[in-house]
This record gives sequence, structure tokens and C-alpha cells, in this order.
Amino acid sequence: MDRDPTADDAEHRAASDAITRRRALAVGGAVGLASLAGCTALDVATGEGPAEFAAGTATVADATLSESGYELNEVSDDVIAREVEVAGRTREVRVTNTVAEYDKAVELFGERYQAAVFAAVTTPQIEVLGRALNPIAEMGTRERADLILRRYEGVGDLERGSEYSTEVLGSDAAVVVYAADGEIAGTGATTELELHIGEPVGVNDDFVLPLAAYPAAFSDGENVRRMMNGLEHEPNEGS
Repeated sequence: MDRDPTADDAEHRAASDAITRRRALAVGGAVGLASLAGCTALDVATGEGPAEFAAGTATVADATLSESGYELNEVSDDVIAREVEVAGRTREVRVTNTVAEYDKAVELFGERYQAAVFAAVTTPQIEVLGRALNPIAEMGTRERADLILRRYEGVGDLERGSEYSTEVLGSDAAVVVYAADGEIAGTGATTELELHIGEPVGVNDDFVLPLAAYPAAFSDGENVRRMMNGLEHEPNEGS
């Protein structure tokens, strides 16, 4: 029997429509606790309550963004929590990364879909005995590429291409360019993709990882480089 749509139905449809452009870039365990259990023993073994590490935020300057054709999708927190055992005691460790995600949409059959993505992932530096730990630096460029490829479906034929260096937050960062085939989520349309996978750079108490992927037909390499150059960092004053 047919029924009239309810408010819950409308809300569900709205959420389903929004997901075509507004799915957070999940970092998950890939950037966080994978290597913390042994390396932060001193920090975890001292003090009471959860050991918390929180990143600041890296975003693209407004003036740069206005020239790029990209729009801010969202700035989100990615919290990872795990219990670790150190010196005979168990303590919870919480790491909060931030992800600033930008997109450039295409319109198909009256719907807008996220076709191109630029993201800046910020993760806290965790210092032990004067040595900063950098989990994302320990990832290979192929692993970093997977973080942005989650925005697409049916990805295959990933090939490493050229490399270049550009300024990110006052440091020279190496960037590796990949090519792949993938489907723009929700469209059924397969396209050739170009990825720009940056090297994480240290700034204040954080590491910032710039990532980008877009249909090759967009020829957005210069825009991506411009946004990498235009990143600004705001530290987490409470960390």
C-alpha cells in the first residue's frame, strides 16, 4: 500500500543527495595509532586519564580558493582511540586529525556530483624524548593515494607518473602524480583520473598532507599546485 512521504523520508533523501558531494575523507587508523603503542610509551605511562593529541587545521586561503574554481566541502575531525598497555598499565590514547576537503562538482541530469577533490589532512606531531613521530611520513605515496581514491568507485590501472616540488606552508614538498581510471561516485560514469599526492610537511606542532584527485579532462594541475601553495595553518591552541 502506498503511503505519503514522512519528514523522516525527506530527511533520508536529503542525506542521500548530500552524500554525492559531502562524504568526509576518512583517514581512520591509517593516520594515527598504527605506530603509537610503543613509540609514545613515555607519554602514555605518565599522567591520568586519556592521553590526547589533537591537530590544528590547514585550509586554503580565501583569495587562492576564489581563483581555483573549488569550494569548501567541509572541515571535519577524525578521532582515533585505542587502549594501549605500557609499563603494566592500560591507558586510552586519543588522536584527533583534521581534514579540510574542497571539491569541484559536475552536473549530470540535473544532479551535482563531486568530481574533483582537494584535501589537506592535518595530524599532530607526537614528540617522544625530543623526537617527532610522523605516521603519515611512514606511509608510502601509494598508501597516501588510497586516502583520496576512497572518493571514487571502481578504481583501477593506477600508474605512477611524473614528480615535482612545490611550496607547502613554507617548505618544499615533493608531489607524485598518478593516473588511474575510476568512477565518479553515484554517476556510473568512468573517467581517467589524475592524482597529486604530496609529501607531509611539518608546521608548528603538526604535519600537513596535501592530496588531490580530479578527472584528467579538467586539466587542474595548476589549480592544485596553487591551492597547495595557498595553504594556511592554524594550530590547536588547546593541545
